[in-house]
Amino acid sequence: MGTGPIQISHIEAGRIGVSEERLRRLADNYRCTDGELVDALTAMAAERVRGWWEGYRGLLESALLDIAALEWHAHAMRTLRVVHIPGLLQAESHMRALFTYARSPVSDHVEELIDFRLRRREVLDRDDPPEYTATIHEAALRMKVGDRRVAREQLEYILETSELPGVTVRVIPFAAEGFAGMGDSVLYATGPLPRLDTVQIDQVHGSAFLDGEAQLEHYRHRLSVAEQVALNSEESRDFIHRIGREL
Repeated sequence: MGTGPIQISHIEAGRIGVSEERLRRLADNYRCTDGELVDALTAMAAERVRGWWEGYRGLLESALLDIAALEWHAHAMRTLRVVHIPGLLQAESHMRALFTYARSPVSDHVEELIDFRLRRREVLDRDDPPEYTATIHEAALRMKVGDRRVAREQLEYILETSELPGVTVRVIPFAAEGFAGMGDSVLYATGPLPRLDTVQIDQVHGSAFLDGEAQLEHYRHRLSVAEQVALNSEESRDFIHRIGREL
């Protein structure tokens, strides 16, 4: 291979890049005969542009940077949130209330966290944004992370973002039957090939990233079940308006 085990270990761990030539030689040595997969991987390896999120490396935890990279490179995204508003749909006032509740403003870089999450939203403002479908439970919409003003601003922000090209927001009301995903907090990112899809799950201790075929199928099914019981986009907008009027 013309390299050593330490460099191969760094490549496999994602600490350094890999050239197209070397990747194809690795695939050949690994007996990978799937040409379509190898072509997709080499296209990814050829991207040498430094992502904006790299400016936060060493300041924020690496899992947050991974989420931003996953969103930026996704061909499409589906997300399901039951008690939290999806990150890409959070208003700045909502973020501030959320981060100052869970963290110390001095020690945990609240301003940097807010700035970082606002920059993540830029993926939806690109000329070629990925299709983004957010399924949100009524519980998350009614959760007053801050005060009533913050809650109203958050609902208005969701409605504003739902008008962007490629963005679809759907609501699961409390009255919906056949939904039992109370703890779901899932992002399904579609890659250039189905076997390069990735699921990101929020957990108390941090994020988990899954890419096994059985895992992907499991979450595709869970998302489909949630979307089946959700209101359509127009009904969802009306529903959010009604909650806003109650505030």
